[in-house]
Amino acid sequence: MPAKRIALLYNTDYDAELTGPGVDVGAVELSCRAIAAALRETDRVVDVVGIHGTEVFDVLSRVRTGGYDLVFNLCESMAGDPRNEPTFAGLLDLFRIPYTGADLVGLASCLHKRRTKEILIGRGVETPPYRFFATEGDLADPAIDALDYPWFLKLAHEDASVGITEANRVVSPAALRARARDMMVEFGQPVLGERYVEGREINVGFIGNGETATVLPLHEIDFAAMPADRPHIVSYAAKWEEDHVDYIGTKPVPLRAATPEFVANVERVARGAWVALGLRDYGRVDLRVDGAGRPWVIDVNPNCDISPDAGMARAAAVAGLDYPHLIGKIADTAYGRYH
Repeated sequence: MPAKRIALLYNTDYDAELTGPGVDVGAVELSCRAIAAALRETDRVVDVVGIHGTEVFDVLSRVRTGGYDLVFNLCESMAGDPRNEPTFAGLLDLFRIPYTGADLVGLASCLHKRRTKEILIGRGVETPPYRFFATEGDLADPAIDALDYPWFLKLAHEDASVGITEANRVVSPAALRARARDMMVEFGQPVLGERYVEGREINVGFIGNGETATVLPLHEIDFAAMPADRPHIVSYAAKWEEDHVDYIGTKPVPLRAATPEFVANVERVARGAWVALGLRDYGRVDLRVDGAGRPWVIDVNPNCDISPDAGMARAAAVAGLDYPHLIGKIADTAYGRYH
């Protein structure tokens, strides 16, 4: 029996004074409305519930007593801080409220990229070697001079490509130190560096749980329109600024010119990451494949974007799953874990 009565929760704490990089208030609201409409198209009763950091326990009381089969959890922040996202999932578990997506441990593991790396390496999942820079003092480490450049820098506790520009691909110790220092000052958090993998970038979407989760048709980033003087990366501008050269030069397309062996290898590594991080219901693993055909996990995305124009919806459409049935399948997959 599917979940018929659903509370759709999303955070409304993006007040003007709290809104920061990577936060598009209009996009958050539009995504929520689209998901609610999709659930209703599959004959479900849906109540949309906004949650602000100061209203957490009122909202939890409402969903506990509202007769809901399931909470569709779109909460990505508490009190204006995305790093609090895992806390809300933990509260849902504490109050034994069924919900979609990753639990506290899965969300926290992926939000702290150093921990993600440790888990992947510990489980034998291929991911590029990394260094963690907690403070500017760490940048004085002479081992930086011996790294096999180029390397790539990212913020330790962000997603949505926040903080990523063409300068994040560094080709020398001086460039690494300068860019990492700038990122620490601008964003007030540690920086993770990893060996840069030149090659194809592939997105692998999952629906389901554990080893038997379904892999959606693979997509890759088409860099053909990227100017020759820019690195083949998905920067912040590539995701959020439609008139930017990076946006134009990074088009997601169905995977092309791939042998069955290539696909199987990519899926094997992606599934290893999915299982290692304990993700649930739906999510996405991003990889780079080097010139020798070896896949490397560069990011793991629990509760990834499931807007109608996002990568999960595109991949599902290739598999013959329209948007309402994609969202309904996610709800039923989560509901099935509790029943």
